[in-house]
Amino acid sequence: MTRFEVVRDPLWNNIRLDPEALAVVDTAAVQRLRYVRQLGHAFLVYPGATHSRFEHALGAYHLARRLLAQVEDAGDARVEPADRVRLKLAALLHDIGHYPFSHALEEAGLPHHEVLAGRQLASDGLAQRLAELDAPAERLLPLIQGTAREPLAGLVSGSLDVDKLDYLSRDAWMCGVPYGVIDVDRLLTSLTIASDPDGRRTLALHEKGLAALESLLFAKYQMYRNVYWHHAVRSATAMFKRLVRRAIATAQLEPAAVAVATDDGLIHDLMQRDTTGLARRLRERRLAKRALDLPATELPAATPGWPGEDPDLLEQVEDRLALELHLEPGELFLDFPAKADMLALELPLVKRDGTVTHLAGAAAAAHLGLPRVAAELYRSARRLRVFVLRDVAVPAHAIVDLVMAPREEVAARVAADRALVR
Repeated sequence: MTRFEVVRDPLWNNIRLDPEALAVVDTAAVQRLRYVRQLGHAFLVYPGATHSRFEHALGAYHLARRLLAQVEDAGDARVEPADRVRLKLAALLHDIGHYPFSHALEEAGLPHHEVLAGRQLASDGLAQRLAELDAPAERLLPLIQGTAREPLAGLVSGSLDVDKLDYLSRDAWMCGVPYGVIDVDRLLTSLTIASDPDGRRTLALHEKGLAALESLLFAKYQMYRNVYWHHAVRSATAMFKRLVRRAIATAQLEPAAVAVATDDGLIHDLMQRDTTGLARRLRERRLAKRALDLPATELPAATPGWPGEDPDLLEQVEDRLALELHLEPGELFLDFPAKADMLALELPLVKRDGTVTHLAGAAAAAHLGLPRVAAELYRSARRLRVFVLRDVAVPAHAIVDLVMAPREEVAARVAADRALVR
């Protein structure tokens, strides 16, 4: 029986699959990830961005193998064989519950993919293989969902996990942009085990890795600003969210079926049943155009979260705005993406003299320059946009006033049928 296989990868060259990976990689639940693109509609802007969640899963597994070997070789931790298998499997399967088309459907109001991981881990073929490996779903889920408390849990879900190291590197490489280039080797060799403020042993960073960590944070900012939140990507995402929400609302699609679909399978179903015309527009790249595009730096610093947190209210606001601007419902999309923890840190720092401090919040600014300007960088990455399917003048001040209003006030105006654009 083959003990391992080697997969050729454009980013990491050779990825060795050990027996535990070989046992699960050909199950239906894992193979589905071959047909789920990592970056959703980004390929409409960056043609090379057709890489899949499957490739990313292999990359995360590869980095987990390297990190585990490094901390053991350095004498920082002794990992039991069963724990090593479990940690590598959690890295491989961390996106097992992911929807088609990146994070768009989570924005549309469906449960987060980490919540859905349990369903896929319990699927017949994968559940059987995991049981044979003595790594059942209930032992992997806490690692995948970020609730595990063991020392190396941060390898799978944390400020400096293998997920981030792979996706930033892979997304930049496949998009053909220089923004996501980070020193992965330096970061991996700088990771160790130390005590957090509660005395719990956890993954930590040695001081020698600070420069590489700062470059990772800046790369993340650049990727959001230039790739993930590119205006055409966001236009396609807004159209897709509306399309799927409408299909679910009219019982043409079931959320449970959407959760296990592939990109092409879902868009095929939508094309067959769509009455909005949005599916064909997406297929032919006839995207909604910007009628308003304002950087968040021109808005008040404190912005209400409802545009990104309440998809039901957002849809009602969009359709009301459309009518007030003499468009049809479904022809206007309001987009103000948010990721407040984009540049957040939460891990111990081991200094050269052996003392341990904590990289989190304001304390991180004592050791890194970027956290001092993180709030402004985040604001400069965000943009408030209105996309429309037909040319129309959009009153900028009225839209800003609307978005800055508290959720309760906006909901009350919608419920009372009061004008949103004053």
